[in-house]
Amino acid sequence: MRLRRLLLLIAIMTSVCAMATNPITGMLERIDKGASKKFRIELKKGPDDFFELDQKDNKVVVRGNNYVSIATGINWYLKHYAGIHLSWNGMQASLPEQLPRVGKPERRETGLGLRYDFNYCTFSYTMAFWDWERWEREIDWMALHGINLPLAVVGQECVWRNVLDRLGYSKDEINDFIAGPAFLAWWAMNNLEGWGGPNPDSWYTQQEALQKKILKRMDEYGIMPVFPGYSGMVPHNADEKLGLNVTKSDLWNGFVRPAFINPTDPRYNEIADLYYSELEKLYGKAMFYSMDPLHEAGKENSVDFDAAGKAVMEAMKRANDKAVWVVQAWGKNPRPEMIRNLNAGDLLILDLFSECKPMWGIDSPGKRDNGFEQHDWLMCMLENFGANVGLHGRMDFLIHNFYEAQTNPMAKNLKGIGLTMEGSENNPVMFELMCELPWRKEKFTKEDWLKEYALARYGVKDEKIEEAWMILANSIYNAPLGNIQQGPHESIFCGRPSLNNFQASSWSKMKNYYDPTETARAARLMLEVADKYRGNNNFEYDLVDIVRQSLSDEGRITYNKAVASFKSFDKNSFRHHSSRFLDILLNQDRLLATRSEFRVGRWIEQARNLGNTPQEKDLYEWNARVQITTWGNRPCANEGGLRDYAHKEWNGILKDFYYPRWDAYWKTLDDQLDGKPEVTLDYYAMEEPWTLDKKHYESKAEGDCVTVAKEVFDKVFGDGSCCR
Repeated sequence: MRLRRLLLLIAIMTSVCAMATNPITGMLERIDKGASKKFRIELKKGPDDFFELDQKDNKVVVRGNNYVSIATGINWYLKHYAGIHLSWNGMQASLPEQLPRVGKPERRETGLGLRYDFNYCTFSYTMAFWDWERWEREIDWMALHGINLPLAVVGQECVWRNVLDRLGYSKDEINDFIAGPAFLAWWAMNNLEGWGGPNPDSWYTQQEALQKKILKRMDEYGIMPVFPGYSGMVPHNADEKLGLNVTKSDLWNGFVRPAFINPTDPRYNEIADLYYSELEKLYGKAMFYSMDPLHEAGKENSVDFDAAGKAVMEAMKRANDKAVWVVQAWGKNPRPEMIRNLNAGDLLILDLFSECKPMWGIDSPGKRDNGFEQHDWLMCMLENFGANVGLHGRMDFLIHNFYEAQTNPMAKNLKGIGLTMEGSENNPVMFELMCELPWRKEKFTKEDWLKEYALARYGVKDEKIEEAWMILANSIYNAPLGNIQQGPHESIFCGRPSLNNFQASSWSKMKNYYDPTETARAARLMLEVADKYRGNNNFEYDLVDIVRQSLSDEGRITYNKAVASFKSFDKNSFRHHSSRFLDILLNQDRLLATRSEFRVGRWIEQARNLGNTPQEKDLYEWNARVQITTWGNRPCANEGGLRDYAHKEWNGILKDFYYPRWDAYWKTLDDQLDGKPEVTLDYYAMEEPWTLDKKHYESKAEGDCVTVAKEVFDKVFGDGSCCR
């Protein structure tokens, strides 16, 4: 009841703001100049979030109880009436002069009033170098997809700089604590200090200004930001520097972690209040604050979890007595002892990996016997780890778990859904599915939904496209019950070479769950009709992505043949398959050059564009390069295991970073077949030079993606059937 009253209060405040500002007009004009004149927008009160589609003369009428609901209705209309799908790979479209009419009024509503967005990791793996133009598109995307509760942590480091300054830390000490642009997420989650820095003063100026623009636009939409709250983090030397009673955790993958103030320390409240004071000075107050005390912590025996939970809650309530604490359900968090004695309505739990390992009460590897007890929670989809590139999903279980929660008594405190990906701008089909679930009362099959999706995404009905998507939906997008792999099927090209190279990242739980030849079947069907859809942006993006996946899967098959040949001492076969493996990798690199989204140059260009001086540009580029390769220094990359966690199947890095590793490795095996001694390669020594390099990588697409996709597919699979 308390959360419902809070939402009602926010709705009233939103309505007042709406009288002064209408963000829908600007959004429509950004989609297509003149588009706002083709719609009639009407705000209308309602007990739950809803939108209505109607027709008035030659204009499409979209009604809703707030601007996010209205934007969701516009998106629904564009997809299901006009065959226009706005996605990360394209937020602009050419609307017809006369929009298709709404023949019969349609109304959709949802009792799931909270729709959350982002993981802390998203802000580093995907958004580390976004400018306002890119953020503006993202906020439009959120509104169009019904998001009204996003994590908003841009510029958190500005708050901390002010806090530490007031606590007596010098500028150098502050720089030693706050991480660089590509690693701020793990600093904010209490995992590391300083790595990637020091940040120049201009960074703080830019990020503060950027966050204020983000918050202003969110406020115009009525989107409620989730601010980073205070959970006890202090620099690891705060015991010596400030005389605090702290708990220190073990190293995090080789990095020194911040310390945690014990809640019984007499200065806990002082520092918490100082933090909220500085946060409010910069960005104002929020109704929701995100805190994850002792995230992935090791040494914690001395912590009184009950006292810690109460201290975190009380500090937040002093800042805003109406606020709600948002906490991620991940690993041990939130500790049952930490939240058991907190009041219902004061806590909102994100069931972070709910499409795979739900904690809320149903049988799963992550099940909590008592669920989240009295606390409100959101069903979330993690989907992607490390912003890795790859097709992946759990369509059946996502749909099943969502509708199971509508009637299961264990889910009685379900308040909405969430997107909690570590990296975005991938797998648009899964995010579209998740965002539509709250607006669909009746359970449906993935097959029926995919037919609607394909028509909306491409604006055409094509049996071969539908068949391709059915193949994908029943293979790579259908990870089965019991499969708990973290995100996409990792590319064999991106892993450090070995004779047992199944995964790319150290903690991967990847295992085979689909026939790898199925993605080639789907790619062939897409290629057979590709000439008809040249210039169709969504089709061309998906074509490249699906062909990319088929090449990646064929690369894994070829790798296994090369290893088997080596173990069999079959020189000719080994040389054939190892050479073919490298050829597939290079063809992959060529294919991905045809879309900007799959070019490492886009990532590096974003980083350099934020710098104001050559030194700043170089620092940001180094951050960008390190994060997607070694992640840390030698000990953290090797012993800590962080290398290749954020690996990317992108043009440029495939040829210049991954190819040399595999080429060198195959040569060592070839030498062994010739009787030469085994050689152990120092991979870090091969990798670090790329992180320090300044080679320019183009960000713009090169070549015609349909032609190139046909050529590389034919070279790899060799039957020419897609090109006739």
